[in-house]
Order: sequence, then C-alpha cells, then structure tokens
Amino acid sequence: MTGAATKTLTGQPWRPAAGRVVCVGETMAALVPDPPEPLERAGRLSLSVAGAESNVAMYLADHGVPVAWLSALGDDPLGRRVRATVSAAGVDVSHVRTDTRHPTGLLVKSPDPSTGTRVHYYRTGSAASALGPELLDEEPVRSAALLHFTGITPALSPSCRKLVTKALTGSVDARPHTVSFDVNHRPALWPDGTAATVLRRLADRADIVFVGLDEAQGLWGEDLTVTDVRHLLPHPRILVVKDGAHAATAVTEHGVYTVPALRTAVVEPVGAGDAFAAGFLAGLLRSLTTAQALRLGHITAVSALRVTGDHGPLPAAGRIERLLALPDPEWEALGRAPGRTPPSTGYAPDGAAP
Repeated sequence: MTGAATKTLTGQPWRPAAGRVVCVGETMAALVPDPPEPLERAGRLSLSVAGAESNVAMYLADHGVPVAWLSALGDDPLGRRVRATVSAAGVDVSHVRTDTRHPTGLLVKSPDPSTGTRVHYYRTGSAASALGPELLDEEPVRSAALLHFTGITPALSPSCRKLVTKALTGSVDARPHTVSFDVNHRPALWPDGTAATVLRRLADRADIVFVGLDEAQGLWGEDLTVTDVRHLLPHPRILVVKDGAHAATAVTEHGVYTVPALRTAVVEPVGAGDAFAAGFLAGLLRSLTTAQALRLGHITAVSALRVTGDHGPLPAAGRIERLLALPDPEWEALGRAPGRTPPSTGYAPDGAAP
C-alpha cells in the first residue's frame, strides 16, 4: 500500500454495496477542432459528446460495472447522437428523457498548447436544466446501489439544485444508496458567487467526495492542504483529493493513503478527472484496497488524457492487473517525470505509460 495510514481501526474498510450505479447529469454535443488547435484557426470540427456524469458512466461500463446514465435530451439530432454514443459504450440509457420543449446542450472546445483548453458552453435552457427532484422517485434511482453527481448539476438551474440537494438529504446511514459527489467546480456556471458555500454544503453530505486540491484552494482558501480540506469536509466516508500531476490522496476512517500519478503523454486533459472518479469507484466496487482503487483511478485517467475527446480506451485487462499488483517502488517509478510538468495537464507530459 502506498502512503501511510494516520490511524488504524479494527474491522474492514467501508465499501459501497454491490449493485448498479446511476450517474445523473447533463451531457452535451461537443464540437472539437480536428486536429487540436485554437478554435479561431481551426479548419475542421469533429462532433462528439461531452458530459462529466456520462463520462464516469462510460468508464464504469468499460470496467464491467453495471451502470445507467439518467438525464434529459432534446428531441433533436444532437440529442439522438448523444444517446447513441453513451449507449454504445455499454451504458443503460433507457431512462433518459426526451424533452420536446428544450434543446440538447452544446459545447465547443478551443485547445491551446500554451494556455490549455477553453470550453464555450451553449446550454442555457437545455433539456437537462429542466430536471428536478421528482427524478429521484423513479427508476433507475429507486433500485440503484450508488448515485453519482457532480457540482455541475446544481449550477444548471434551481430545479437541478433541488434535485442534488434532495439526493443528499438525510444521514449517510439512512439513505437507501451510496452517493458519490465530484465537486467539479465550473466558475462560468456560478456567476452569483455562491459556489463555495453551496458546493461545500453538498459535498459534506456525500458518502464519497472527489475534489482537486487546486480546486479546493480556489473555492475555500489558497493555502489549504489535504488535512485542511478534510477539516472542511469532515463527514464523507471517503474524501479523495487530487493533486494534479503529482498524486491523489484518499482520506478514510481507516487512514490516509497517497498514490503518485502516472506519467503519460497528454493530448487533451478535459475528462481526466471524470475518468479518475470512475476508476476509483470501480476499484471500491471490486473491493480493492484503497491504494489500489487510487491506482485504478490514475490508470483510467490516462485513457482520457491520451485522446481529444473525453472517453478513450482502457489498457488491456491483463495490463491493468499487472499495474495494480506492482510493488510500490515500481509504481512510483512510472510517475517520475523529468523536467517541468505543465500545470494544466493534470499529468506529466512525457515518458512511460500504462
């Protein structure tokens, strides 16, 4: 196990119950310059799909986890494209609503090697923004073992905020399913300055929370450490703090575990955080150790970093198992990148890869 536990308790570490995962949130059609270059110079755009929660769902399906994506799409060609793409990845989309009054959202990416990727959203009044808390009383939520949300959804509309708030109501022991929450702060969606308060309140009610260290520092204090983040979010059973290209740390009742990130060539970083969350959740659902679940998160994140879109192929199953079984020094060697790591990538740009 990489990383030392700060305390030792008897008994087995907590894990979510086995069963179907339901990922709830908006997915949009996405236009991406092909080849990657700033939008104003692009000669061609490729059409794909992009959505944090469906990204997690697709990577969970890649890992063999039964998963459904729950959302709403417009009754339009882009909505049909989104539905078909997510379904083709092995995700159950049978409960996704078709909204005849609101359109499917759209985003346009503008990659720039010097400044990172900028994303332009056209999602105001979209079908998914009309979702509300009544969704939680229907299938597939009622039979889910784990619900996954991100901090994007409560920023979309008042009804979406009520949806996430209701899902996180009550104590973790009283809820019928585990709730996973990725803070996923999108500043452009929070013009009223309420993000810090709302996202902290929601995150602290979840069972499993994901947050980037730089993200937490931007929201709650520029000098925060992992320990400080835990003090701000004391209630989740598992808190995962991602420190960009360096490492990810899971804080649990059984201890604190830190696993270095892998070194890889980065094509485009958007989607890597969603991939990491899916890998970590898949590891928990497989009853891996906490450190191995962090490793699986890093392995899955690399798959997103290597492609222009948000969803890339996983390594072969045998390769994944070998990486999970590596002794700590050999794993750590895969993360030692020479030279400077660009802060926007989330992973070092060169060298060995899984």
